[in-house]
Amino acid sequence: SNIDRQRRLLALIPVEDVWGVGRRISKKLNALGIKTALDLSEQSTWIIRKHFNVVLERTVRELRGEPCLELEEFAPAKQEIVCSRSFGERVTDYEDMRQAICSYAARAAEKLRGEHQYCRFISTFVKTSPFALNEPYYGNSAAMKLLTPTQDSRDIINAAVKCLDKIWRDGHRYQKAGVMLGDFFSQGVAQLNLFDDNAPRASSEKLMEVLDHLNAKDGKGTLYFAGQGIPQQWAMKREMLSPRYTTRYEDLLQVK
Repeated sequence: SNIDRQRRLLALIPVEDVWGVGRRISKKLNALGIKTALDLSEQSTWIIRKHFNVVLERTVRELRGEPCLELEEFAPAKQEIVCSRSFGERVTDYEDMRQAICSYAARAAEKLRGEHQYCRFISTFVKTSPFALNEPYYGNSAAMKLLTPTQDSRDIINAAVKCLDKIWRDGHRYQKAGVMLGDFFSQGVAQLNLFDDNAPRASSEKLMEVLDHLNAKDGKGTLYFAGQGIPQQWAMKREMLSPRYTTRYEDLLQVK
């Protein structure tokens, strides 16, 4: 029967391989004679909760075929990704703004891949300071919707710059800009469109994987796109950042 087959399969699974158990808890379970997933499934839920926790109790119930986690208990996928910054100095030059938008788009694309998602919606916004004296306020945004979902930084940068070209106006002192991604698709459902002029690039996923790996290994900005330029005038005011004691070596406290 199906129940007998399930029991045989559970008996083949070491308890440390059960989701949520881990090495530390598995040692305690082994000491109690619980060696396999089948052994765990046959334990009293009251005893498991008393000696361990409610999470492991739920695991025992799940092994018995009793659903314990509702769909909403799982972290929902992000609905949008936004990368934006206030400029260290007001931006008046198109080339400076284009480099900033390229950088924000590249960072947003990196976050997108970190979520294992593809996007079809790319938006760019720019704005001046609403508090600047004797200066007219200007804020605008433009968006583009792709036919084929993408997670390739090159596609996202290209679309973001096209959006910038639609809203850029000379004569303003821009305070802030950013890029937003939306309309996400999971990796398993990204569909190709026969009528899309922007066909997926060859070896795109492998290239992006190498890009992310090297930047994670050797530091952000190790590899970057030429369009990003060298952050200077448009960069955020770094002196205003809070110290990052746990992630940045230069910010470690020194004891003399």
